[in-house]
Amino acid sequence: MFDLIASMFSYTFILRALIVGLLVSLCSALLGVSLVLKRYSMIGDGLSHVGFGALAVAMAMNWAPLAVAVPVVIIAAFLLLRVSENSAIKGDSAIALISTSSLALGIMAISLSKGMNSDVYGYMFGSILAMSDADVLMSVALSAVVLVLFIVCYHKIFAVTFDEDFAKATGIRVGRYNMLIAFLTAITIVLGMRMMGALLISALVIFPALTSMRVCKRFHSVVLVSALISVCCFFIGLTVSYLFATPTGASVVVVNIVCFLIFSLIGFAYEISKSKPPFSFLKNGFTGGVLKSPFLRTWRYLGGIAVFLFLRHKSTIFNLSKKAFIRQRDILAMCMNCQYT
Repeated sequence: MFDLIASMFSYTFILRALIVGLLVSLCSALLGVSLVLKRYSMIGDGLSHVGFGALAVAMAMNWAPLAVAVPVVIIAAFLLLRVSENSAIKGDSAIALISTSSLALGIMAISLSKGMNSDVYGYMFGSILAMSDADVLMSVALSAVVLVLFIVCYHKIFAVTFDEDFAKATGIRVGRYNMLIAFLTAITIVLGMRMMGALLISALVIFPALTSMRVCKRFHSVVLVSALISVCCFFIGLTVSYLFATPTGASVVVVNIVCFLIFSLIGFAYEISKSKPPFSFLKNGFTGGVLKSPFLRTWRYLGGIAVFLFLRHKSTIFNLSKKAFIRQRDILAMCMNCQYT
């Protein structure tokens, strides 16, 4: 196991992907909680399409892709926020309008210049081979900015996320902090596009937040658990991609799907138990916890019904078993006679 990990990290491109991927996963998970609760979860998908259009135009004009994409996506995030708040075009309609327009412009720019090459496929579906040292340095710097701003403005973001009217009443400038969330999201989307691809980067924003919400009910715990889930899923997805030669972005998303299903089952078990969190019966010992657990009480009742039915109809069950045994014995004897004759 350790030899496998050592051989995997002996490649420099995997180290670069690991550094950038962990930072992007952490940033996207932190921002994803606010975006999902504000019902802006698809803004990541829309901004990724805008980023693809900007990158396509930059490659067609032989400009630096990230230097062009970052300001364009930030402007698109502010525009999307303003259009949603102050126009008749609301929410998902504004996202669909801007994302499809940007995607169409990017495809037109590609078709009129070099056509679909490996660089374009890398930005659409993700590629860890295309990342340079300059991309890593820029990603580390911008990720640090995202993390610092989120930590410093955590309480304001919390207030704006849950109740904008209450936040306005307490003197918080809601518009400014909404723009801050849009700014941080735009940077995170651009940083993750090179590795995850424009079609899959929104999964890093949506899945960790939804997964943590299956079992956590407090904002603080949801943020921490989603960050941990996002980082772990990226590391596992990168390892799976190395072992089975699968695309990194798709591998990370598949691991996130599996984690979401596991947490959904744990949350379902918690909803059945109602009064205690999952696995809390292990803290109080067998007789104090297991036998009194509401989750296991249901199985105890079902077991009691099964025992009652067995005792009531045991004579019938024994007779059927005896007849089956006699029949199997007769068949076996018949086969033996046929063999000797």
